[in-house]
Amino acid sequence: MAELEDKGLETLVVWQKAIQFAKQICGVVISQFPEQEKYALASQIRRSAQSVPANIAEGYGRFYFQEGIRFAYIARGSLEGTRSHLIYAHEMMYISYEDFDRIKFEIDEIKRLLNGYINYLKRTKRGVSEPGAQYFTHNREITDEPQPNP
Repeated sequence: MAELEDKGLETLVVWQKAIQFAKQICGVVISQFPEQEKYALASQIRRSAQSVPANIAEGYGRFYFQEGIRFAYIARGSLEGTRSHLIYAHEMMYISYEDFDRIKFEIDEIKRLLNGYINYLKRTKRGVSEPGAQYFTHNREITDEPQPNP
């Protein structure tokens, strides 16, 4: 992905929103949890929220577009996992209705951006067949496809 015109991960809006979301969850939301949940549910939410921008970044850094798409799907799964944990936390009254409503809006916004990013990657995908797109080294074609024995 970075081969088109790499402006840097930090310019990717979906990653920026995901980082802000993870910081908000870890810094503000989890601090409201009762002490008995600080190391159980809070830990699950922290890991799943931090996984969203981490997977976007990992996919961004991959060579093949198809891998970038796969990591974006993983990020979307982590986002939905975070939503599930937060629904539970709200139902247990660890999160106020106002905070929960705002968080749901942010999750929906990140999901919309992630879906757009996935569609962008699908449209931009390079190579004949990823992974294993053909490339040349020293005027000799190399491919990941099995070659017949001479």
